[in-house]
Amino acid sequence: MMSTELKDLIELMAKALVDMPDKVRVNQIVGEQTTVIELDVDVSDRGKVIGKQGRTARALRTILNAASTKLRKRSVLEIIE
Repeated sequence: MMSTELKDLIELMAKALVDMPDKVRVNQIVGEQTTVIELDVDVSDRGKVIGKQGRTARALRTILNAASTKLRKRSVLEIIE
């Protein structure tokens, strides 16, 4: 069974960033080589998870990359528009 550690990590970070943590939805799509983690937040919170010039989104992706590397997996974060 595929671990949900990466999904939980993104969910935890996203909930800490937004005003409406109950609206945070994280979906994990496991492919053969890569896992896609979809992050969906309330419309009013989108700016918070993306950040100025995408800085927050980039930071989330960097952390996800580091965690993925440690687990010897490849993963991609997609923020649902």
